[in-house]
Amino acid sequence: MNDDEKGKRFLELIDEQNNLQWSAIAKLTSLISSKWNSAELQNELESIVEKHSTITKELNSLDENSSIL
Repeated sequence: MNDDEKGKRFLELIDEQNNLQWSAIAKLTSLISSKWNSAELQNELESIVEKHSTITKELNSLDENSSIL
């Protein structure tokens, strides 16, 4: 992957990561409002956290030579 492709992918991942962070905040807010009694919200939040982790790993792999960050 050349530097232009890495840069484009980096920006796409940052955007996706940002959207997931906002989703996580929304789910946490709902979960707190439910007094932590919603298994569905807990599962959705767990899924968001897993996706966020996967994106973070890919972002880190794009920057193997500390050239992007």
